[in-house]
Amino acid sequence: MQCVVLAAGEGKRMRPLTAKRPKVMLPLANRPMMEHLVLAARDAGITEFIFIVGYGEREIRKHFGDGGKFGIHIEYSTQRHQRGTADAVGAARDLVTGQFLVMNGDMILKKEDIKKMCHGKSPCMGISTTDHPGDYGVVLTERGLITSLEEKSKNPKSNLINAGAYLFSPEIFDLIDNVHSSPRGELELTDALSGLVEAHQLHAYHLSYWMDVGYPWDMLDANAMLMETLEADKKGTVEEGVTLQNNVIIGEGTVIKSGTYIEGPCVIGKNCRIGPHAYIRGVTSIGDDCHIGHCSELKNSIIMSGTKIPHFNYIGDSVVGAGCNFGAGTKIANLRHDHTNIRVCGKDTRRKKFGAVIGDEVRFGINCSINVGTMIGSEAQFAPNSFIEGCIGDKAVIR
Repeated sequence: MQCVVLAAGEGKRMRPLTAKRPKVMLPLANRPMMEHLVLAARDAGITEFIFIVGYGEREIRKHFGDGGKFGIHIEYSTQRHQRGTADAVGAARDLVTGQFLVMNGDMILKKEDIKKMCHGKSPCMGISTTDHPGDYGVVLTERGLITSLEEKSKNPKSNLINAGAYLFSPEIFDLIDNVHSSPRGELELTDALSGLVEAHQLHAYHLSYWMDVGYPWDMLDANAMLMETLEADKKGTVEEGVTLQNNVIIGEGTVIKSGTYIEGPCVIGKNCRIGPHAYIRGVTSIGDDCHIGHCSELKNSIIMSGTKIPHFNYIGDSVVGAGCNFGAGTKIANLRHDHTNIRVCGKDTRRKKFGAVIGDEVRFGINCSINVGTMIGSEAQFAPNSFIEGCIGDKAVIR
C-alpha cells in the first residue's frame, strides 16, 4: 500500500503563519502537523509514501528527507501550480503502482482508522461529522455508499462531511483527466468523483476520529489533543525549586530555573531558558531556542521557535510565530467581558477564549496591550505602550 499525502498548498486561511512556511509544517506538540499524520499512517503499517509538494517544498523535503529517520520511504512529486485537489492527486500518477491511500496533509487521524481504510473497498471516501458542515463537502450515505456530495452548501443536508481521506485504484486518474475547472477556478477532486457517486460506486468509511486544522485557532484544539498521550521526558536541566505537574517534556539543552511552576501536559523544545519564576499552564507547547522569563505566564498556547517572552508577560489561548520578541509587561487579552464568541478579522472562532494570532519576527515594545481576536502580520513592530487590536498587516510599524 502506498500513501499519497497532499502537501502542496500554502494554506492561505492560516496566514500570517504561512508567510514563511507551508501550512503542513506548522507545529503541533512541537512537531509539524503533517508529521503526526505520517507517523499515524506508518504505525498503521504503511511504509511507502508519495508527498505532493509545491509551496514551501524545500522545508518539507529538508525535514522529512527520504523518510529513513522515520522508518519509511518517501518519494516526491511537485505540483508547480496549485490548481486544485484533482491536479494534486494527478501529480502522483507516475509514482503509483497499485491501490493507494490519499490524505490531506493538514488533518489529524488515528492509526486504527487508516488501517481499516486500507483494508476496505475501493474507491472509498473517509467521512466524519461536524457542527459546521457548510465549510466542507456535505455527503449523504445509504448502505455504506456515498449517494450525494455537495461542496460548501449554504443549506447542508446533513452533518456528514468529506474528511479528505480516500482509497483509490489507478483508475482514478482517468476520471481526473475529464475534470474541468470549477467556478472557483480549480480542478476539484470531488468533480472527478461525481460519476462514482451517481453510479453508487463510491464507498464510505466513517472515521472514528478526525480533526481538521483549517484556521490558526484550530491549532489549539489539535495541539491539546495530541498532547493528551504524551509521557514525561526530561532531557534538559531542572534546577532545585522547580515544580512540574503531570506530563512535561523538556528538550536537550533546556534549563528550567528555580521558582518556575509548570502544569502539564506541556512540551518544551531544545535549548530554551525558562524562568526563574515563570508559570506555564497546561497544553502549552514551546519550540526550540525560546526564552520564557521572570514572572511571565503562558496558558494553552503555541509558541514557535526562537521567540522571547522575557519579563512580566501574559499570553493565553494564542498562537505566536517564530522569532518574536515581547517587551516587558506586554500582555494578550483572551476573554470578552460579555463572554460571546471571539472573532478574528470578522471570522467567528467559535471560542469563548482566544487571544491573538501573531506572525513571525514581530517586535513589541514594553507594556503593549493586545486585545482579544487580534491578528498581527509578520515583522510588524510596535512602540512601547501600544494598544493593539484588529488586523495588522505584515511589516506594519506602529510608533
